[in-house]
Amino acid sequence: MSAPGLPFDDRDGFIWYDGRLVPWRDAKLHVLTHGLHYASCVFEGERVYSGTVFRLEDHNQRLINSAKILGFEIPASMDDLQKATEQLIAANKIVEGYVRPIAWRGAEQMGVSAQDSKIHLALAAWDWPAYFSPEARAKGIRMLWSRWARPAPHTAPVHAKASGLYMICTMAKHEAEAQGCDDALMLDWRGQLAEGTGANIFLVINGELHTPTPDCFLNGLTRQTVIALARQRGIKVIERAIMPNELGEADEVFLTGSAAEVTPVGEIIGTGGHYRFTPGTICRLMWEDYDRLVGKKVAATAA
Repeated sequence: MSAPGLPFDDRDGFIWYDGRLVPWRDAKLHVLTHGLHYASCVFEGERVYSGTVFRLEDHNQRLINSAKILGFEIPASMDDLQKATEQLIAANKIVEGYVRPIAWRGAEQMGVSAQDSKIHLALAAWDWPAYFSPEARAKGIRMLWSRWARPAPHTAPVHAKASGLYMICTMAKHEAEAQGCDDALMLDWRGQLAEGTGANIFLVINGELHTPTPDCFLNGLTRQTVIALARQRGIKVIERAIMPNELGEADEVFLTGSAAEVTPVGEIIGTGGHYRFTPGTICRLMWEDYDRLVGKKVAATAA
């Protein structure tokens, strides 16, 4: 595979595209593709550890479910998706990396309605050792309060991993980076804590884990994994509505996601208030337990 940092349309390797491996640079679509114009597109983000995707079956099931929510079917079975993923990882010689399955409506129809458009499916994979830099992750990332809110369940397909839902995430993250931050913290339409731009959030309060109820955003697979790991250690996990000012009661805060893994938060700035945190015991335990589970070399966050 080409080194990270190269344009994503100009790399060596292969992409699994509509049932077969094609050279990376040949995996193209038409400018009038419906998914580009109307966001009729769903995807997944999967981490590869030692050549194997963590929770592949769960990712594939969520991809299928997301498509159903948007009103179309993935043109592949669970078995097809597994075999395609394994074939792609082998072809690109991925050991530690990332897999991006994506399905979208094609260019057969142009307009809001596109019931007869062809559904395309592609999988790409590339080397990707970390989402946040090791330095940022070790001391805790810096977050900016976002002015964009997660939409209400009756206004958008919030339980699908659909491309259109990430428009405000991109805008929020760009604004955060412009102010020297690593990510943005988003509220929901009610003003409650929701998530980062691509990761769920946990607060450590009095030795317990508190995390927002995922009723208007994805119940992330890494979130589910960390909740299970915490309960195995006897740490109480509470899923509930959390107001922004409750960050003042938290000793530690961290994010979880397939890309972010377990990443401590060191500071939150902006109009919602200024908060500082030091990665401590529970952050370290969750980071180490997660790394151990996926087969990574365990490296603690802080003493």
